[in-house]
Amino acid sequence: MTGQGNVLFVCVENAGRSQMAEAFARRAGLQALSAGTLPSSRLNAEVVLAMSEKGIDISAGRPKMLTPEMIDAAEVVVTMGCSVEDVCPAPMLRSMKKKLVEWHLDDPKGKDPAAVRAIRDEIEHLVGTLSSDIGSAPS
Repeated sequence: MTGQGNVLFVCVENAGRSQMAEAFARRAGLQALSAGTLPSSRLNAEVVLAMSEKGIDISAGRPKMLTPEMIDAAEVVVTMGCSVEDVCPAPMLRSMKKKLVEWHLDDPKGKDPAAVRAIRDEIEHLVGTLSSDIGSAPS
């Protein structure tokens, strides 16, 4: 694993959790990308607002479909709430010999602003821990 890290964040719609994680990871200096197994047509507006409160503008982001190429390029794959086989290809990810991390996070979809902020803050904390772990991992 390189010191910069190459992390792929995967959720279902790629409209909230994984977008927040990607933005926090990039701010921490990691090479990061996010994708979804069933991407939404647009970002969650409450998530965009919550991230702007942290000084991060993700309004230009667009949900992306998870591809095998994204998985191939990643050193670490973080799934968040999509590890059930019918929604997320967790068995496929495991078979690709990637470091696989599961974050059990609530989906911000349909949540009030306070709940979205709590999810955002949890993601920020988890990304900080992940960034420290990647930075201290041997190359």
